[in-house]
Amino acid sequence: MTSDDLDLPQGGRFVGRLHHYPARVQFEDTDLSGVVYHANYLRFMERARSDMLRLTGIDQRGTFEGGEGVYAVSELSIRFRRPARLDDALLVVSAVRQVRAASCRIHQSVMRADELLSEAEVVAAFLTLDGRPRRQPRAWVEAFERLL
Repeated sequence: MTSDDLDLPQGGRFVGRLHHYPARVQFEDTDLSGVVYHANYLRFMERARSDMLRLTGIDQRGTFEGGEGVYAVSELSIRFRRPARLDDALLVVSAVRQVRAASCRIHQSVMRADELLSEAEVVAAFLTLDGRPRRQPRAWVEAFERLL
């Protein structure tokens, strides 16, 4: 690692087929009671999914700007088990569960050390820019299949 690398945003990494994304709870993530506001778990998970896609070589921005399409969450199921609090070090673990022509299913867990705080099943559908389902680029499907 060079000194220039220290100024770059830090992301996640793959451990086998699982993507690990570290996060720290900031003051802005908490609610009046001092715990992470429920919607912010979705933010942690979204950042982890975006990082996972980037690391697999999926260029969401380039595909959008090229007019080919964009991912959108089409299904989401989340379960909250324990609260996270200010300054907690979290780890979002993401695993690809299913790949279809126009979507992928990803399981995500938010952990504090070995403690499960929240978990979700997310289906991301690939859509045209006018919102219609579209087949994902073949290279993307192959990238996801390697993670199954």
